[in-house]
Amino acid sequence: MAYEVKGVVARSKGAPVSIETILVPDPGPGEAVVDVQACGVCHTDLHYREGGINDDFPFLLGHEAAGLVSAVGEGVTNVAVGDYVILNWRAVCGQCRACLKGELQYSPALGIGAFAEKTLVHSGQCTKVDPAAPPTAAGLLGCGVMAGVGAAINTGGVRRGESVAVFGCGGVGDAAIAGAKLAGATTIIAVDISDKKLEWATQMGATHTVNSADTDPVEAVKAFTGGFGVDVAIDAVGHPKVFEQAFYARDLAGRVVMVGVPTPGMEISLPAIEIFGRGGAIKSSWYGDCLPSRDFPMLIDLYLQGRFDLDAFVSETIGLEDVEEAFEKMHRGEVLRSVVVLK
Repeated sequence: MAYEVKGVVARSKGAPVSIETILVPDPGPGEAVVDVQACGVCHTDLHYREGGINDDFPFLLGHEAAGLVSAVGEGVTNVAVGDYVILNWRAVCGQCRACLKGELQYSPALGIGAFAEKTLVHSGQCTKVDPAAPPTAAGLLGCGVMAGVGAAINTGGVRRGESVAVFGCGGVGDAAIAGAKLAGATTIIAVDISDKKLEWATQMGATHTVNSADTDPVEAVKAFTGGFGVDVAIDAVGHPKVFEQAFYARDLAGRVVMVGVPTPGMEISLPAIEIFGRGGAIKSSWYGDCLPSRDFPMLIDLYLQGRFDLDAFVSETIGLEDVEEAFEKMHRGEVLRSVVVLK
């Protein structure tokens, strides 16, 4: 049996997305069908539409979702019909070499397609959470918010009293700021070229802001940290120039983290003596190096306690037919997250 549902499809590079009928089959072994209730419009969806990830079109877009499990396949034990789940875009398969080494965040199994009324996923992409959290907020942990929070807490290892600079204050960057605040950072510097985004960053917990369109961000960050630089610098843009700024804005033995997604042709050039002489660590952060079964319930609990404002990331709620316009709003820097509501 197959379910006929509507979904958002990118057919070719740069072309507007279309609403098409999608056939969702019954789940096979290890799989689950989820009735999607809400799905955030992530910048990575835009990357896919523009061919910035690969050119293996068509793509069924959408990967920041929450909903209810409506069917499970043979051998599925982690979720059952009726469970309220967040869909993590990178599945924890439990069998690959990454999982067997205990590095579950690097499991290669992935792919959702959640701009649809139903979606078929690996059961390892379903993480049960408290149903008291609305899907418009909970689903954002499926990618962008978790990527940012995890970049600060898991990858960057931000500790109480440390200083942090976040370069790029869209959804992921603001989530990194919120994560740094949760971790107890006392100096949190937001860097962007948009004053509007810097206002959002302040609301998320930034203590200082720098508009890098008219100010040298490295010198500004050092000025806010006694001339030394920050303990953790996070590139939430994924651009060589921004990464270079983050690299030079950190203190000796500081950590620099790339969580923004670069395009395949980008290259970074740094003097080897600077890499050697500054010490510390240079890290990339895949999905905030998260473990969904650990991190999602924890962050949902913090949200329900009023300690982590997921709702602040939701700029608007829209329908499937509004995804193309949401991409344009993202381009113009008008939204943190547009969230598609399906049910």
